[in-house]
Amino acid sequence: MAAKTPAQPPSPVAQFESSLDELELLVQKMEKGDMSLDESLAAYERGVNLYRQCQGALEQAELRVKLLSDPADPDSAQPFAADGG
Repeated sequence: MAAKTPAQPPSPVAQFESSLDELELLVQKMEKGDMSLDESLAAYERGVNLYRQCQGALEQAELRVKLLSDPADPDSAQPFAADGG
């Protein structure tokens, strides 16, 4: 019988969507103003953590794009131009 390998946690890039969704729900809950001070502080702390997870995932995704664009010289990759909208 083959030994089970422990499941790898999802990468930060894969967790981005769920973290962003949770952050949006948390902001909506806080904006209602129905939370106690203790609940608000805990929610704020969770929100900061989620923000950092999202930021880290975006940085990793950007690095992956740079590496895919030019593996020999990823620093030569040009940032995407923002749409003028």
